[in-house]
Amino acid sequence: MSAPRILIVADAGPEIGGGHVMRCLTLAQALRAKGAEVAFMASPPVAGILDLFAPPDIGRVAARDADPAILTQHAVEAAEGFDALVFDSFRLDAQAHRAIARGKPALVVDDLADRALDGKLIVEPDPGIEAMDYDGLIPSDARLMIGPDYAFVRPRFAELRHEALTRRAARAPVKRVLAAMGLTDVGGITARVVDRMLPRLGDAALDVVLGPDTASEARMQTLAARDPRVSVHVAVKDMAALMAQADLCVGAGGASVWERCTLGLPTVLVVLADNQAGVGKWLANHGAVDLADARAPDFDASFDRAFTGLMRSPDRVARLAAKSAELCDGLGAPRVAEAFLEIVARR
Repeated sequence: MSAPRILIVADAGPEIGGGHVMRCLTLAQALRAKGAEVAFMASPPVAGILDLFAPPDIGRVAARDADPAILTQHAVEAAEGFDALVFDSFRLDAQAHRAIARGKPALVVDDLADRALDGKLIVEPDPGIEAMDYDGLIPSDARLMIGPDYAFVRPRFAELRHEALTRRAARAPVKRVLAAMGLTDVGGITARVVDRMLPRLGDAALDVVLGPDTASEARMQTLAARDPRVSVHVAVKDMAALMAQADLCVGAGGASVWERCTLGLPTVLVVLADNQAGVGKWLANHGAVDLADARAPDFDASFDRAFTGLMRSPDRVARLAAKSAELCDGLGAPRVAEAFLEIVARR
C-alpha cells in the first residue's frame, strides 16, 4: 500500500503564537518516521515558522491568508490530494473540519473543549479537561486521547531526559537560568520578565530565547552587550540542549510546558492567555511549577516572590524538578501518530 498523505492545518500569528505549528511539526516527524507523507497548509505566519524549524522532508501547500474563512477555502482545495487531515486551530470548528476533510479521517488537536469538533481522533494534551467535557462536542465514534501522555514533545527532549534528571537530582544551587516566553514574545513579555529577574539573578547566567523579529529582541541584544551574565538566542534549533543545561526556567504556559516536564526543568510558569490558565493551575496544584499570571494586577509582586524564592532554595528547585518529571515522558507524539495511522489504514 502506498504511503498515506496527511495535510496539517495549524494556526499561527502574532497574537496566537507559534506553539500550534511547533507541536504539529513534532507530530509530523512522528508520522514521517512511521511511513506517512506530511505537508502543512502554509499561510505566511506558518511559513515563517516552517522556514526556521521544519526539516526538508515536510511538504507545504501555500495559503495566501491566515483568516479562518480564506484558509478553510484554500484547505478544501488542497485536501483533495491527501488521504487524511490534522487540525490544530482554535479558530476552526466542526463545520470547518467537515468542509475540509469531506469524509476523510481527521485528527483534531485541542486545548479547550469549548466548541464542536469533527474528527476520528481528538487529542487533548493538557490536563484538567476530562472526557465528559467533550460530551455533545465530538462524534460519538471519535477516540479521545487526553493528558500529558499524548503531549507532542520533540524526540531530542526524550533523548536528554535521563541525563537532565540525573543532574537535577544533585540539588545544586541555581547557576544557569533560562527565559523562554514563546516564539512571538506576546506584548514584549520577555523584556518585562527579564527586567524583574536581573536584580534577583546574582551571579547566575541568563539565557534569553526569542523568536525572530520580536518586540524584545533589540533591547535584549543591547542588554547582553553590557551585562556578561546575559546571552541572547534567536530562533534556537536545539532548545532541548538549552533546557537540559538550565537549572531554572521562566517560561510561558504553551506547549513547551511538556518539554520542560520531560527534562524535569523547574519553572516559574507565566500565564499569558486564557488557554494557558487551566494547565498552569493544574501544574501548580501538582507541585510541578510556581505560577505567575501576567494578566493579573499583582503580577510583578507574585513573579518576584516566585523567582526569588526559587533562586534561594535548591531544595524547592529539586522538588519542582522531581514533580514535573513525573508528569510527562516525552513520548506522546509517537503514541498519537501510531493511533492515527491505524485509523487511516482502516479507511
